[in-house]
Amino acid sequence: MIEPLLLTAARISTFNQQIPLTNASGFFFARDRRLFLVTSRHVMFDEPSLHFPDRIEIELHTEAVNLARSTGFSIPLYRNGKSLWRQALDKAGEIDVAVIELERGALPATTHYCAFTPENLLSPSDQVEVGTSLLVVGFPLGFHDTLHHMPVVRQAVVASSFGLRFQGQGYFLTDARTHRGTSGAPVVMRISRPDPTHDVLPWMLLGVHSSRIDVGTRDLSLDEALGLNCAWYADILLTLTEP
Repeated sequence: MIEPLLLTAARISTFNQQIPLTNASGFFFARDRRLFLVTSRHVMFDEPSLHFPDRIEIELHTEAVNLARSTGFSIPLYRNGKSLWRQALDKAGEIDVAVIELERGALPATTHYCAFTPENLLSPSDQVEVGTSLLVVGFPLGFHDTLHHMPVVRQAVVASSFGLRFQGQGYFLTDARTHRGTSGAPVVMRISRPDPTHDVLPWMLLGVHSSRIDVGTRDLSLDEALGLNCAWYADILLTLTEP
């Protein structure tokens, strides 16, 4: 029995035409019979690093009983010169989250995956304490189970006051060991007593992992890296997936 949480994640490869560029993480989010792929916005477009892919490719399971069977699925990022992904701005600037809608009819008929839904997002009355245990599900440095095409999971904890915008930005902090390639991974919290709406996927989607945080004044020879990361609040998905 495969944990449904592992089937929410998708390994992303970025390309400029046929030239491979980078690896990243993403996950599926379903709303109103529509299906989206979620990742970090800088996976789609990042001017500071001169990262300008024109398509991405994800790996899909094509058999529920044999996870070794998979296929690549190519997704164009532009049509007629216009970007197909959605991103958002707030009063502090760009939010490092992007979604792109997947055409369900174009997916292989036997595609096997799980998707988060709005029911997996926190309500305004929910509280998350500092130090709460989290998981980050992704593909660090592209590493994964290459036979069964499955992600790996890293432990994390909430490292800043959840619900506050850290330094005015739309994210909170996690304390976790992360690497390049984890950008776009879901940051989740286990539901201890799931209600019937969470029987299939008993996890709350708290955030979207973006990047590690470092201190510019850190002495590279004396001080270790902070080990802190940005996770953008997942409720932005309600805005990005509106009709």
